[in-house]
Amino acid sequence: MKKLQCIIADDEPIARQILERYIEEVPHLELIGSCKDAFEVMEMSQKRAVDLLFLDINMPKLSGLSLLKTMRNKPEVIITTAYAAYAVEGFELEVRDYLLKPFSFERFYQAVLKVQKEEQPSNINQVTVKESPDFIFVKSDKKIIKLMLSEISHIEAYGNYVKIYTDTRILSAHTLTDFLKKLSDDFIRIHKSYVINFNHLRLIDGNQIILENELKFPIGKSYRKAILDKI
Repeated sequence: MKKLQCIIADDEPIARQILERYIEEVPHLELIGSCKDAFEVMEMSQKRAVDLLFLDINMPKLSGLSLLKTMRNKPEVIITTAYAAYAVEGFELEVRDYLLKPFSFERFYQAVLKVQKEEQPSNINQVTVKESPDFIFVKSDKKIIKLMLSEISHIEAYGNYVKIYTDTRILSAHTLTDFLKKLSDDFIRIHKSYVINFNHLRLIDGNQIILENELKFPIGKSYRKAILDKI
């Protein structure tokens, strides 16, 4: 697996040290820079390709969110902050996860799994079966499960897996991009991490989609036009 090239952006030395230690524990992460402000991040990202940015919000000179708004070629971003109030704005900027300090290594690793580079699932996880427009077959663990498309409310990216939500939750070895190819036109991607069944849509409220089950999801900027065109 190709290592993800990472940068830390945080003005607190202790916070940087914790992240540096966490990154060392993950074999597919490689730390290429540890920055104390947004301008160091911009300078470093111009010199090297960056896959993943661990970004604090409250930094001197330029905040983490302001930095994201100015970056042209944004890497994947995991926000690391002590402030919960910026979560909605962060997800509107299509960050992959939002970690509230202090966070454990386990929580850190869960966030990292969401940004692993997409890979093709192995042949053992691919099922060659003729599928009806009304249902699909998915492999989960050692089972092959028939799913009625109408019963799927949404799908969530989880590293090289997807979480499929019906009245239960099913984990299957596909990237979100690949899994979307198996679905009907009723399904639309609304964010890097989410696909919804349009038949389960209840309303659109600003930059949020609300399903009939009252679950709320952020709308990614690059997906908004396609959503509005479908209405």
